[in-house]
Amino acid sequence: MAIIPIFIPHAGCPHQCVFCNQKTISGQQVASADAVRQQIDRYLQWVRPDAANEAAFYGGSFTGLPADLQTELFQPVDKLLADGVIGSVRLSTRPDYIDAERLALLKRHGVKTVELGVQSLDDKVLAAAERGHQASAVYDAVALLKQFGFSVGLQLMVGMPGQSFASLRDTIDRAISLKPSQARIYPLLVIKGTPLAAAYASGTFTPLTLDAAVEQSAYAYRRLTQAGIKVIRVGLQADEELCSAGNIIAGPFHPAFGELVQSHLLYQDLTPKLQALLDAGADQIRFSCPVQRQSQLRGLKNSNLQLWQQLAAPVPVSIVAAAKANSITVSGGVADE
Repeated sequence: MAIIPIFIPHAGCPHQCVFCNQKTISGQQVASADAVRQQIDRYLQWVRPDAANEAAFYGGSFTGLPADLQTELFQPVDKLLADGVIGSVRLSTRPDYIDAERLALLKRHGVKTVELGVQSLDDKVLAAAERGHQASAVYDAVALLKQFGFSVGLQLMVGMPGQSFASLRDTIDRAISLKPSQARIYPLLVIKGTPLAAAYASGTFTPLTLDAAVEQSAYAYRRLTQAGIKVIRVGLQADEELCSAGNIIAGPFHPAFGELVQSHLLYQDLTPKLQALLDAGADQIRFSCPVQRQSQLRGLKNSNLQLWQQLAAPVPVSIVAAAKANSITVSGGVADE
């Protein structure tokens, strides 16, 4: 399966959320079929036709664009569908820009997945972020999307203004109750040129630390996946625009944020097993892990391994390569003489 990404300006959005500076950015760009076609052409040289392939529109609130512009942007993608290069299309939008007329248009152009920029399902948090809608808009949008047969994705944030860990937990419970097919989890960053940047400068907003953002994202990831919801991304894409000099003023940014979350989850899962082995009298601890996942197991700068070594001392702790690709186990035994 291949995904053909299509980036459009952040147009179609009637609001400026406190964490977003896309009104400034979108004012310098124009969405057009030609721009979409140019992006597609860069990928066609290596994408083999397959019904499992997908074109994905990223950026903006797609259904907030005028219907004629949406139709224009779909034209190059319609050709991909007709030629059998792809089998479906996905896009993202605001929950308050969903109605029957808009969804009928999406259906005509092969859209199968719609991701909603939900961020939070706490009305107080949504108001503080100046989202311009309440949680009820999300419930209504999800119900209508499912009625039309779309696969639904939810985009959620940690660290929003006024969002406590308790508020996040409640949002995750509510998100699970909506039974989406997939979700994304993003940490909130303070970006240059946003209202949030002014709040940070005045001391009225403090972003999450990296450790706190990892902990909360790990909680969200575990709860969602346990409920059978596929989490398709954790952390923001570290692209050229986001990482341009001076753009990120503050907040829990890390280019491998998703890896940090996976490391945190492994630490949570394996530490009780290690402790049980120590309590049973093990005089060595061995983690068996596929080579490709050993960086996750070790943690950032070997943080997990160091914590386990401190917990087990003086019992030695080691990591060895596992034969099975997805198997990570911990065992104890008698140390070699």
